[in-house]
Amino acid sequence: MIEERKGISVVIPCYNDSAGVAKMHKRLTAVFTQQLAQYDYEIIYVDDCSPDEGKTWSEIRRVCEEDPVHTKGVHNITNFGWARNCLSSLRFGKYDATFMLMGDLQDPPEYLPEFIEWWEKGYKVVLGQRNSSYSSALIKFVRGLYYKMITKMSGNKQLDGVTGYGLYDKSFIDILQEIDDIQPVITGIISEYDKQAKVIPVRQEEGTRDKSNFKFWAKYDYAMMSITATTKSLLRIMVFIGSLISALSLIFAIIALALKLIWWEKYPMGIPSLVIGIFFLGGLQLFFLGIIGEYILSINNRSMKRPLVVIDEKLNFEGDER
Repeated sequence: MIEERKGISVVIPCYNDSAGVAKMHKRLTAVFTQQLAQYDYEIIYVDDCSPDEGKTWSEIRRVCEEDPVHTKGVHNITNFGWARNCLSSLRFGKYDATFMLMGDLQDPPEYLPEFIEWWEKGYKVVLGQRNSSYSSALIKFVRGLYYKMITKMSGNKQLDGVTGYGLYDKSFIDILQEIDDIQPVITGIISEYDKQAKVIPVRQEEGTRDKSNFKFWAKYDYAMMSITATTKSLLRIMVFIGSLISALSLIFAIIALALKLIWWEKYPMGIPSLVIGIFFLGGLQLFFLGIIGEYILSINNRSMKRPLVVIDEKLNFEGDER
């Protein structure tokens, strides 16, 4: 009996990656032809409407023309953001496993054989965890604190240095197909639906982009999206802090009244302390309102039921129902 060949889908979310597409394709093809010849494969580049005058899409179109058997291209009608493009890209995987890596070559494609080795041992999700990074020491420190905080609040272990770069079994891709969320948090989805994911250390390379697309506001947006999607703890912490401050304020008021009644002439009301208290409570209220606003914004976006992405062009998908 002839054993059926397994296949690997490779999906590559791209954004301003014109300098990396050809290099990525050459390296990936070498991995499959030299080390993974026993597997069928397809490589799918997904351009999230890069604002580079069509350079990224032109590069994708070129490699699709040069290798039409194994290469496909997808172009989103507008920029939907990193998280939405990643989930949409993963859903294109049709083979036994889907390998996702970013188009800037920071995630080396040469780790794929190691990912497959662990997948063949039975792991449904195999993730690459960056053990080196070009981020500053401050960014690394803040990021570490953030992951510890969100792990405590959500109850699910959130992995620092994991971006979604990894190999996903077809059964996990089927789970992703059912998720109806236009603000997906890939790492949160993984920690919730596959707590046995295998994590292997990888060395991050210097990317082909001149500067990162993941600026401060993009990082902040993704962090708040992760918090509102994975935990309710912040809202409950607000209730406890508010109750504690109210109780302490009441106790302080009773003490102040008693002291005033006992030493009416000597005990001052304390205007400076009153002003400080007002500013402190005002700042605390604004912070809490901001947190509530983030949750409301998250609820509003998810309730609109908009499509995850809209695609305006596909290459080499003739006869393919995806």
